Amino acid sequence: MEDAHPELVHVASTSSTQDLARDLPVGAIVLADHQSHGRGRMGRRWEASPGSALLASFVLTPGPVLSLAAGVAAAEACGADVRLKWPNDLLLGDRKLGGILVEVSGGKAVCGIGINLTSAPPGAAALGRPRDEIFSSLRERLRHWTSRPADEVLERWRELSATLGRRVRIDQGGQTREGIAEDLGPHGELVVDGAMFSSGSVTHL
Repeated sequence: MEDAHPELVHVASTSSTQDLARDLPVGAIVLADHQSHGRGRMGRRWEASPGSALLASFVLTPGPVLSLAAGVAAAEACGADVRLKWPNDLLLGDRKLGGILVEVSGGKAVCGIGINLTSAPPGAAALGRPRDEIFSSLRERLRHWTSRPADEVLERWRELSATLGRRVRIDQGGQTREGIAEDLGPHGELVVDGAMFSSGSVTHL
């Protein structure tokens, strides 16, 4: 383990950067070359071969639109072609490039961000850019967007969205609904045909 920066913990391998970051103070960052048990939303596994992805967790102050702010920051760090799929996916050419997982406890939010860089699972996308470059940009963009008012975050998310205006299917606790993704609510909810969803899994149709 090495400390390249007072707030940065860099490890070669860990079960999950989220687990390492949970007991660290706000402002800390965990960066790993590999995760043996990385996880995404709803208990899904996040898998990447060693050294092929950016795998980081940021300890932040909780906020009502934090996950969307993290999405905006990650999309901007990755480049102009990257878009956002509600609630937490990064897309490159309609294929998944990365994802975001925010876990809140003890007055802290641990924001995990994974981005495929040099390889990707079948059907997913890889960015093909150096990790250090993306990580440096991500830190700067995340610092910016987590300090902005919610309405600015929501407006920028709308601009980067691949979901709004499309027909979608949203699965929430085994119940599904199809309709047009019309807008975001004041706390980042997805509005589908007038109904507001604060969580769920979205499929673009």
